[in-house]
Amino acid sequence: MRKKFICDEDKVRLDQFLTNHLSEFSRSKIQKIIEGGFVSVNNNITKSKHFSILKNDEILLDYKEDTTIKIPEEIKDIKIIEETLDYLVIEKPAGILTHQVEAKYEYSLLDWILERYPKIKKVGDNDKLRSGIIHRLDKKVSGILVVCKNQKIFDCLKKQFKERTITKKYFALVHGVIKDDYGEIDFPISRSKNSGKMVSKPHNLEGKEALTLYNVIKRYGAYTFLDIEIKTGRNHQIRTHMQSIGYPVVGDELYKIRNIKDKLNLNRIFLHSYHLEFDDLSGNRKIFEIPLPNELKKVINNLK
Repeated sequence: MRKKFICDEDKVRLDQFLTNHLSEFSRSKIQKIIEGGFVSVNNNITKSKHFSILKNDEILLDYKEDTTIKIPEEIKDIKIIEETLDYLVIEKPAGILTHQVEAKYEYSLLDWILERYPKIKKVGDNDKLRSGIIHRLDKKVSGILVVCKNQKIFDCLKKQFKERTITKKYFALVHGVIKDDYGEIDFPISRSKNSGKMVSKPHNLEGKEALTLYNVIKRYGAYTFLDIEIKTGRNHQIRTHMQSIGYPVVGDELYKIRNIKDKLNLNRIFLHSYHLEFDDLSGNRKIFEIPLPNELKKVINNLK
């Protein structure tokens, strides 16, 4: 598809403009097209969906969808920790999506699961992109996930998540030295209309309730190693909460703080879901724990 437009408005977001002029694509699809480098403004490729265009700017869309699905190398590191008739407990490596957001742009953990367990496709809340998935981990985050194999366990776990009886804990390395051994962060979280990122809000502003608890495991020269438990499951909760108190997670390019330089050069986020607890259909408490992956162990071992 190749289309050219002349902007007839002043100071409008690029993704908003194209969404208004391309009825065949959703806004999230348009944003992916922009981020993929298929849109230019005045002959300059623009990959920012937030780019502000002006009246009489020339916008060129030159897009051909690549239907080839590239399988990431990280797929070899997926491990099934436990399998029952009702669920799979999986160790997700960093570098792979949990599930697709809108369409098959990128091979995901769910693709890998459905190839082996096709019946899971019918499990869930009629969301074909999240079949059997009751919770998720960000692409560059590793750790434990439970995947539902039938509707009964899906509904059971969904209820537990809603009632906050499921326990999820993470290891995180953050920038800066946290003085208190223990802390709580309870800022509400909402999506910024300007940046599209999740942001922590003061209590007097609107946002979804969010509660993060942390314990200091060890302090290093310019870093703190934390054990974190989330009582709510908001999108990017740990990342935005730690940034909000001035201690962003190491390796996080989205929620970093400008004056803090990342010298560890990780190609992922130092955030690992190591502990998960839930009740199975018989009411038995299931507890799973996994250690830090090797690439994160090396980082900790090299810190002084």
